Amino acid sequence: MMISALDIFRIGIGPSSSHTVGPMRIAGRFLSHLVKSGLLGRVARLQVFMQGSLAFTGAGHRTPEAIVLGLMGFVPESTDPQDAEVALAALNEAQVLAMPSGLKIGFNPSTDLVFDYDTVPKLHPNGLRLLAMEEDHTVVADLTYYSTGGGFIASQKQLETPVQDDLIGGLSEGPLAFTSAAQLLQHCAAHGLDVAEVLLANEDEKRDRQETLSALDAIAVAMAACVARGLQQKGTLPGGLNVRRRAPDLYEKLTTLPSANERETLFDWLNVYAMAVNEENAAGGRVVTAPTNGAAGIIPAILRFYLLDAKAPKSSVHTYLLTAAAIGILYKQRASISGAEMGCQGEVGVACSMAAGALAAVWGGTPVQVTNAAEIGMEHNLGLTCDPVGGLVQIPCIERNALAAVKAANAARLALQTHEPARVTLDQVIETMRQTGLDMSSKYKETSQGGLAVNVVEC
Repeated sequence: MMISALDIFRIGIGPSSSHTVGPMRIAGRFLSHLVKSGLLGRVARLQVFMQGSLAFTGAGHRTPEAIVLGLMGFVPESTDPQDAEVALAALNEAQVLAMPSGLKIGFNPSTDLVFDYDTVPKLHPNGLRLLAMEEDHTVVADLTYYSTGGGFIASQKQLETPVQDDLIGGLSEGPLAFTSAAQLLQHCAAHGLDVAEVLLANEDEKRDRQETLSALDAIAVAMAACVARGLQQKGTLPGGLNVRRRAPDLYEKLTTLPSANERETLFDWLNVYAMAVNEENAAGGRVVTAPTNGAAGIIPAILRFYLLDAKAPKSSVHTYLLTAAAIGILYKQRASISGAEMGCQGEVGVACSMAAGALAAVWGGTPVQVTNAAEIGMEHNLGLTCDPVGGLVQIPCIERNALAAVKAANAARLALQTHEPARVTLDQVIETMRQTGLDMSSKYKETSQGGLAVNVVEC
């Protein structure tokens, strides 16, 4: 699998890229398999088994809803949350699944969507097994897929295929292809390019440059729109924890009170922008995986405060997003961006690293300083657990994004204070994150079986 910048940033719906966006895409792929194989007309019943982390936190992450939406033909990039809710309500009332082909089959979510707590997925913690059966219960298709984080999905065959050059999550392609930060820096030095320009040269192999830049513009617009919605929507988030949206009130204070001279006001702005996104995500709104939904507020918060509010040129926005994507690709290649594999260091930690490197680039940092900033962003998130209370992407996820946005800006500042290579390289910290994730107990990796998830009483 070749990874593009446009794979790292995907427009979808909340609350989770691995538990919502991925399963929706898997359901769509399974449906395509039935159509291409000529099997769809024989199907009288569908049954889906959520395994591993998808079982343990699927209810809070709305995995069942995502699956049926995918079976009904919804795709994350174009799904309107309100349209989705209407379709789900109709399904629950009629218990009839209407597929894009026009085929309608009986479907009872309470029995046909199974939380399989007993099966331990062998290839990835987010397993999804889908069965299609005839009227007499003869199985015509039985396939297992995996949601590997950030909206990425893989079949069992794909994950069983031996990896090349120890690359876990995909390859790079193009005239300046890279599979490590060291190789990326070599390209920068040899050709006099910055990190964004190296990635853009590789993207040119996939599509016309203007198409890439237009796609990046659309991503920036979607990020900004999510922030704007989150700053306006008040009320309590769904799920039963009774978490109140705080971003609108904080934004109102920041925009109506006399300008404060306190230096800490910077924190308030980054906090409110990050929280606005993650409150929207928790409510099932439209967000951009950056690189995941659980960490979707960090990169947009930096984008809004340092670029959009400052009316920076589009070229700076492109530099920011391309640099962030290049760093995200390295994590996807050499480790993982899945909370179910790495804990939250693989989500919020990676997003912090991406944002730090990207901001350093916008501030004029050299490629070495950019990778130094990315390294700092991750180094101080190592070991971060994923322990969502109630299986919901709310506590501690929303505040965690706010704190990481501030940390990313600080990491960029620290990196710009020196022109020397860091004692710890970006490649080394990525490998450290991978090893830490492998050593981490599964109860701290998006299963809600440890940490805050068991020590905080649900309201």
